[in-house]
Amino acid sequence: MDYTLLSSPLQGFTDFRFRNAQNKYFGGIDTYYSPYIRLNGKLIIKASYERDLLPENNIGLEVIPQVITNDADEFLFVSKYVQELGYKELNWNLGCPYPMVTKSGMGSGLISNTEKINHILDRAHSESDIIVSMKMRLGYDNTEEILDVLPILDTYPIKNIAIHARIGKQLYKGGVHLDAFQQCIENTKHKLYYNGDIISVAKFQEMQQRFPTIDHWMIGRGLIADPFLPSMIKSNSLEYPENKMELFSAFHDTLYEGYSESLSGSAHILLKMHHLWEYFSVIFSNPHKVLKKINKTKSIRNYEAAVKEIIAAEK
Repeated sequence: MDYTLLSSPLQGFTDFRFRNAQNKYFGGIDTYYSPYIRLNGKLIIKASYERDLLPENNIGLEVIPQVITNDADEFLFVSKYVQELGYKELNWNLGCPYPMVTKSGMGSGLISNTEKINHILDRAHSESDIIVSMKMRLGYDNTEEILDVLPILDTYPIKNIAIHARIGKQLYKGGVHLDAFQQCIENTKHKLYYNGDIISVAKFQEMQQRFPTIDHWMIGRGLIADPFLPSMIKSNSLEYPENKMELFSAFHDTLYEGYSESLSGSAHILLKMHHLWEYFSVIFSNPHKVLKKINKTKSIRNYEAAVKEIIAAEK
């Protein structure tokens, strides 16, 4: 069965620099979703969002912009903005689990508000010709919440619904709710994409067997932790390439140079790289030791030396 692999957006991680570097050195992802645009009540697009979506920063990539909002005017404003950049689709985030988002009734905190969801979709479809797709969780408090939303979504020509099979309250803890995802398949006419815990080739194959009708698979944190994963899934291989560390090193250096140019001051650069290594460390033989070594670095020089040592030790 043919299938499509998608990169699920992660705020602060999967920006255009990451997308370009991952695609250049590893490939395997068919479509990338950009981290969400959040307006906070002002109809102004921040420069960082603009940079992330500029066509010249995404050459050769298929990218779908995303918005997080609980306001129809904001949704329409962002729709118009991304269309001006040449995008035809806007993904609406009803999945983000972080308290600062959910407390303001956005992301997965909006799933229980069926009236508002209906109102925004009604205006989006009557006042714009943008293609709308959705990224959701199963609910915020429980997995039943989505079942009240699906009949509403069925009344609109939504392109697809990507479902992360957790509830918002879980953040990323605990397991995925596969029975609840199966219920979604049985309760909507829309095309569903699966998202959640695809962190290895074996896990992907397990999910494929569990949900044989699903042909779009979204990889989130698993892609940052293991940028080799999509191409290994595509080639049905459990083996890393022989030049694993050379590839990872080139990928790391490209990201590092990009962030060194765009972020001001060594503290910001180190913070960014330290966060990335929380994920990267997973593909090394001793993740805990690797991460400890990275986190100890307090200067650019020390950081660069630590990375060299870590990669040399793994070769």
